[in-house]
Amino acid sequence: MKPRDLFDMILLAALWGGSFLFMRYDAPAFGAVPLIWLRMAIAAACLMPLLLWRGHGKVLREHAGMITLLGVSSTALPYVLIAWAMLSITSGLASILNAATPIFTAIVAAVWLRDKLSYSQILGLVIGFGGVSLLAADKADFKPGGSGWAIIAMLLAALLYGFSTNLTKRYLGKIPPLVNAAGASLTSAVLLTPLAWWYWPAKMPGLTAWLAVIGLGAGSTALALLLFFRLIANIGAARAITVTFLIPLFGIVWGYLFLHETLNAGMLLGGGVVIVGTALATGVLRLPGMAGRTAA
Repeated sequence: MKPRDLFDMILLAALWGGSFLFMRYDAPAFGAVPLIWLRMAIAAACLMPLLLWRGHGKVLREHAGMITLLGVSSTALPYVLIAWAMLSITSGLASILNAATPIFTAIVAAVWLRDKLSYSQILGLVIGFGGVSLLAADKADFKPGGSGWAIIAMLLAALLYGFSTNLTKRYLGKIPPLVNAAGASLTSAVLLTPLAWWYWPAKMPGLTAWLAVIGLGAGSTALALLLFFRLIANIGAARAITVTFLIPLFGIVWGYLFLHETLNAGMLLGGGVVIVGTALATGVLRLPGMAGRTAA
């Protein structure tokens, strides 16, 4: 990994960690669907002029179908699920659950792309899901007002991220990252428009909420998607998705500094287990004698 790629990864983790802060603050004010529509509309407004200026309009049209699927699976659906979950759980917990994304990425790659998993990776999957279970053990309350469904929503979002990452690797890895980022943003904004209008809040949110939305759309979405798809192009999907190791750190720090969220020992332990499992599942961490052995 080149120094520029490492810088991109750290900046991306900070931006995506910040997205949990913005959504935690804005979701009660706007509602999940209108918030994500605004997020993607702002991102599209930032990225589409740049795409047209660089002459990539033809590339976008040629891959319109696949990019529409990318928009649904990488932004529209998972972002709405996360925003809805943020109504019930803290930004720190959400960012830790999001760290399970590479686990789902590895599973989807094994099932769909027939990538073989080593015994070390399989052990990582088991450990990672154990960490998620540990995190959810005392929080998965499915009664009205509980956080159980929010945790399920976060895991579904992680699964969608895993699918979209492999989709990009399989079909869209060779086109400019700007096309993927702008196309996903535009299609998400268009598809969410009717629902955003239907669920638009009766009371207009205040100035601070609107500033947070701008930060979410321009920084944590437009710039972040550019960085992510560039990382996929430069270092590959499996390595790029390991940015989720760093997101919990920023998510927890931002939540503590700006939302005064607390962090308990259970979250630290569960988060640590998830990260270790994810490191094994993605091959970042290898166990001697197991890394090269694949399951039949």
